[in-house]
Amino acid sequence: MANQSDQKYIIKPFLRKLQKQQSGTFRLAWCLMLVNSVLMILQNGLLAYLFAFWLEQQKLVLSVLMSFLPYLATSWLLRPIINYIVDQLLLRASIAIRLNLRSRILNAIACLGPERSAYGSDGALSTQVLEQVDALDGYFIHFVLQQKLAAVIPLLIAAVTFAYSPLAACLLLFTAPLVPVFMILLGEAAARKNRQQLAALASLSGRFLDLLRGMPTLRRLGAITQAQRAVDTAAESYRIRTLSVLRLAFLSTAVLELFAALAIALVAVYLGLGLLGVLPWANGTIPVPYQGALLILLLAPEFYQPLRQLGVDYHDKAKAEAAALNLLPLLQVADSVMQAESEKIDYVLQTPPSIQAEQLCVHGRDQRLRLAEINFDIQPQERVMVFGESGSGKSSLLQALLGFAPYSGNIYINKQNYADINLSLLRQSIAYLAQTPPIMALTIADNLRLAKSSATDQELQQVLQQVSLWDLIERLPEQMQTQLGERGQGMSGGQLQRLAIAQMLLRNAPLWLLDEPTAHLDADTAENIMVLLDQLSIGKTVLLISHDVSHAQWIDRKIILTAPKG
Repeated sequence: MANQSDQKYIIKPFLRKLQKQQSGTFRLAWCLMLVNSVLMILQNGLLAYLFAFWLEQQKLVLSVLMSFLPYLATSWLLRPIINYIVDQLLLRASIAIRLNLRSRILNAIACLGPERSAYGSDGALSTQVLEQVDALDGYFIHFVLQQKLAAVIPLLIAAVTFAYSPLAACLLLFTAPLVPVFMILLGEAAARKNRQQLAALASLSGRFLDLLRGMPTLRRLGAITQAQRAVDTAAESYRIRTLSVLRLAFLSTAVLELFAALAIALVAVYLGLGLLGVLPWANGTIPVPYQGALLILLLAPEFYQPLRQLGVDYHDKAKAEAAALNLLPLLQVADSVMQAESEKIDYVLQTPPSIQAEQLCVHGRDQRLRLAEINFDIQPQERVMVFGESGSGKSSLLQALLGFAPYSGNIYINKQNYADINLSLLRQSIAYLAQTPPIMALTIADNLRLAKSSATDQELQQVLQQVSLWDLIERLPEQMQTQLGERGQGMSGGQLQRLAIAQMLLRNAPLWLLDEPTAHLDADTAENIMVLLDQLSIGKTVLLISHDVSHAQWIDRKIILTAPKG
C-alpha cells in the first residue's frame, strides 16, 4: 500500500479515472456550456449595437429594435434553459460516479472482513462511505468543467476585445493571471484544512458510534455524564475547525473579487478617458468608439467571472482531493483483491463439502503467528468441534476458511485448492455465525432479507418457526415489521442468536462456520441454542468453535488446537 505522500501523486489520476465513467455526459455538458458562452457574447454585442445606434441617432428606430428583438429574446430564453440542462447533466453524472464509488468501498469493506479495523473504526468507515464520498460532489458538478471554461471564455472575450482595442485586450490578459495565482496560494491552505476537517469528522463519528454502542455499559457504570462531555468536547473542536475552513473560503473569495473589481475598474478608466479624448498618448482622439467601448465594458465582468468562479470551486477541488486521499488506501486493497479474485476459478458449493488442511498456519496482517501448524481432514456432512485454549487460533482458523486471514500451507475444499478459488464467490455459499449476531437497526423482516433479498414473507415465517421465534414475533403489534435498535436492541441475546440462525437457514449454505455462538448466553439459553443447532445442522458440514463441550454432544469429533509458542 502506498504511503500518504505517494498517494498525493495519484489523486488526480484517480479523480480523472472516476470522471471517465461519465465522459460522454461531461462532453455534452461542455458543448452546451460553449454554446451558452457564445450566446452571451452575441447578446452583449447586440445590446452594445442597439445602445450605440440609439446614442448616435438620438432615437431608437422601431424597425431596428424589432429586427434585433427576436435574437435578444432567443438568447435570453436559451441561456437559462441551457444552464438548467447542464446542471442536471452534471448532477446525474456526479450521482452515478458516487454510487459506483460507494459500491466499491462497500465491496472493499466486505473483502477485508474483520481486517477492516486496520482502516479505522466502524464509525470512521461509515464516514468514508457517506460524507467523504459525497465530498466529491462539488468537484464533478462544478470544478471539472469550470477549469476548462476559465481557460476558454477569457480567450474568446479577449479575441473579441482585441478587434476593438488591442490595448484593452492586453489589460485583460495581463491582469487575468492574478486571480488563479491567488486562488492556488489560498487553495493549498484550504486543502490542508479540508484534510484536517475530514480526519476530525472521522474521529468524531468513530467516538460517537463507540459511545452509542456502549450506552448500556455506560449507564450501568453511571458514566453517561462523562461520555456526554467527551462528545461535547469533540463536537466543539469540530465546530471550530469548520469555522476556520469557512473563514479561509470567505477570505479567498473576497481577495478574488477584489482583484477582479480592480482589473475591471482599470479597463473602465481607460475606455472612459478614451471616450473623453483625454488619454495622454491619444489626446483629442477617441481610440475606441462608443459601441466597442460599451461591448468591452459589458464583457469585462464576464471575462473575470469564470476565473472568480473557478476560485470559488477550487475549494470543492481541495475537499475532493482530501476525501480521495482518505479513500485511496481502502480502494487500493479492494482493487488488488478483486483483480486477484477475477483471475481465479469461480466455485460455489452445491453440496456439503469436504475440507482438508495441510501444514496450515495462519498469520495476522502484522505477520504475527495466530494459528500454529495444523493438519486435518473433514468429511462431507461431518460436524466437528474446534477446541482449544484462548489464543490457540480458533477464530483465526475460521477467518482463513472465509478468506479473510493470510495463511501458509494449503486448504482444500472438495479437493479444490483455496489458492485457486474466487473466495468472494465461495463465501456466498458459506454460513457464518459469530459470537455477536450481525443484527442491524432494521425491521426483523429486513434483517432476515439481508441473507436473501428475494425471500417472501412465507419463507421468513417458515425459518422463524424453525428457530422457535415465530410465536414471539406473531404476538408483537407489528410482527415482522417490528423495528430493532442498534445491534438488535429490543431482543434478548438468545433471541438474537435465533434470528441469526434464521438468516443462515435462508442462505441455505451447505457449510456452517460457528464461532462460539453461545459465548455470551446463560447456561439454559446456551443449551437451547445448542439443541437448535443440533436439529438444524443435520446434513451440513459444520465447524463449531466453543469453550464449552457440555451442550455439544451431537458433534462427530473434535479438533484440538494448541497456542502458538512465543
